[in-house]
Amino acid sequence: MRQLLEIFWSFLKIGAFTFGGGYAMIPLIQHEVIHRRRWIEERDFLDLLTLAQTAPGPIALNTAVFVGYKHRGYMGALSAIMGVIVPSFLVILVVAIFFASIRDNVYVDAAFKGMRPAVVALIVAPIVGLTKGMRWWLVAVALAVAMVVWYFGISPVWFLIAGAVVGACVVARRGGEQC
Repeated sequence: MRQLLEIFWSFLKIGAFTFGGGYAMIPLIQHEVIHRRRWIEERDFLDLLTLAQTAPGPIALNTAVFVGYKHRGYMGALSAIMGVIVPSFLVILVVAIFFASIRDNVYVDAAFKGMRPAVVALIVAPIVGLTKGMRWWLVAVALAVAMVVWYFGISPVWFLIAGAVVGACVVARRGGEQC
């Protein structure tokens, strides 16, 4: 029970103090579960993150589910989900209640504009962290794919599927199987 509360509390803190959406939560989740709590290894986290990105739904929620499940099974996944959802739910509830009275407030608008650079940094940080240990040509492929997705508006799902097929073929070839 204590470990489930620790999972809930960890993800509650992450959910409560992260602005900018799911990708901004990734470095905080990574620090909490790998370095601070030592619940999972870095390599396992990268695998879970890849899985979370390919699954439908918000990446932070998916990552929380996979980390919670990996650490404590179904109850760990439930604890992580609740922890990451409760802060967002409460904030959205409060904003919905008071939005009409604050939507034209100059200070609220300025606060959101002031947070934008920090949110961009929180999104870029895990991307840079994920490139550590990658070969230079894989980083170049990732940048090229990102540019193609951005410029041409092609769905990243196609690149995920293609990457999965290529990865499976490479492993099959190494084992002497035909792809």
